Amino acid sequence: MPEEVLFETEQRRSRGDIASYLRTVADKLDAGEPLTLSAGDQSVTLDVPAQPTFEVKAERETPSSGGSGELSVEFELEWDEGTADGGDTNGELSIE
Repeated sequence: MPEEVLFETEQRRSRGDIASYLRTVADKLDAGEPLTLSAGDQSVTLDVPAQPTFEVKAERETPSSGGSGELSVEFELEWDEGTADGGDTNGELSIE
């Protein structure tokens, strides 16, 4: 299925700034409120269902020719449009 990017931004931020963004997302999820993302002239509002699929991924990207690689951690919420449920589970997640 083709992918349509509704919103995208990438900026270097301090850990404190990132934690603040994540706290805002957590507060919106706890309250059951829509999540609005905006940067510049881009904006999208999403109604996250009560049980979306939550994906956590840690990756190491190795360069093809010498140099150092890149590490990343990704947090993703997924759900089918028009449904109230995000899908199945794959074991209990623990983040420490």
